[in-house]
Amino acid sequence: MAGKIVVTGLGATTPLGGDVESTWKALLAGESGISTLEQEWVARYEIPVTFAGQAKVKASEILTPQECKRLDPSSQFALIAGREAWADAGAPEVAPERLAVEFSTGIGGVWTLLDAFDTLKERGPRRVLPMTVPMLMPNGPAVAIGMDIAARGGVRTAVSACASSTEALANAIDRLRSGEIDVVVAGGSEAAIHPMPLAAFAAMHALSKRNDNPAAASRPYDTDRDGFVMGEGAGAIVLETEEHALARGAKIYAELVSGSVTSDAYHITAPDPEGNGAARAVVRALEHGGLKTTDIVHINAHATSTPVGDIAEYNALKRVFGDHLGKVAISATKSSTGHLLGGAGAIEAIFTVLAIHNRVAPPTINLDNQDPEIPVDVVVTPRDLGSGPIVAMSNSFGFGGHNAVAIFRTYEK
Repeated sequence: MAGKIVVTGLGATTPLGGDVESTWKALLAGESGISTLEQEWVARYEIPVTFAGQAKVKASEILTPQECKRLDPSSQFALIAGREAWADAGAPEVAPERLAVEFSTGIGGVWTLLDAFDTLKERGPRRVLPMTVPMLMPNGPAVAIGMDIAARGGVRTAVSACASSTEALANAIDRLRSGEIDVVVAGGSEAAIHPMPLAAFAAMHALSKRNDNPAAASRPYDTDRDGFVMGEGAGAIVLETEEHALARGAKIYAELVSGSVTSDAYHITAPDPEGNGAARAVVRALEHGGLKTTDIVHINAHATSTPVGDIAEYNALKRVFGDHLGKVAISATKSSTGHLLGGAGAIEAIFTVLAIHNRVAPPTINLDNQDPEIPVDVVVTPRDLGSGPIVAMSNSFGFGGHNAVAIFRTYEK
């Protein structure tokens, strides 16, 4: 089945806002969602990095106490984003057997796992909660959404570090084009602002250490970038076959043209410095979409603000686009949200869809001195993308050498 796949619903909870509208508004305003951590465990464990991109709206302010009690924070965020996306799509009437979920995470239920271990050590095995295993499973966020909307066409979870939710989009394309289903809720979630992951990432020297100025800590492409900033939240996208969406009169944000997944087989944490695997992912996505490099006018880059990662991504893009790269408007939105790990691709795909839908590329903040080794056209204030057709790409790369790319364009019947 080779028909178009369209975006009909969006949902999110992020460090910038508790829903898509507030998040997008804050992003365009150039706000930062990064703040100092006030939790007592920061001092107790002497965590060297004392800030992160915490969810702007607590899940407990939206979900019921029972839902919060039975779901890990990663699943709580997923359920919030999934419900918003489903409502935004108009709660499509679709046979449960033709409705699927492709929802990812990079780490999963780390809060549940580590809290349960603390309980075991301090209070014994009889005090470990019976819901611990369902809450810590990496597929928990996907299951929370799937049960909420009665999806019986398959509920799946791709776990590929920071490429996870973009890989979920690529998998959703395959499911829809198989003809087995009509609607998919795709995306990703992460809730890992916990002392252990923070300490571990800090030990790797992966995190920025700008404790004195958290809002300016994530600075992709800047000569003074010193690492990424942890973020939390979730993004969900409702995808449908064009036929199904038109038959029910759905509003359509954009078309999801193609997706691609490759791997580096280079290093467990470091990207291939030449960007070979990432470049192959971009080339495949273009080929799958029947697109030329010159069709791309906007890229939401992975751009984590690490010294090595930003250059590796540039090398990959330069390898593919050549001189045309200088004509592409590039946004690095982790500068505002921090890095949502397995949820990053979903949030950034939403930003890409909204950039197309609203014809404006969102800004990159904290770029004071652009690295001369990355001579790209970085969007630093909201930029009009013009009146013609827009084709835009969202990149995600993760530990383990995972590369995933999704391409969207303005929808035309």
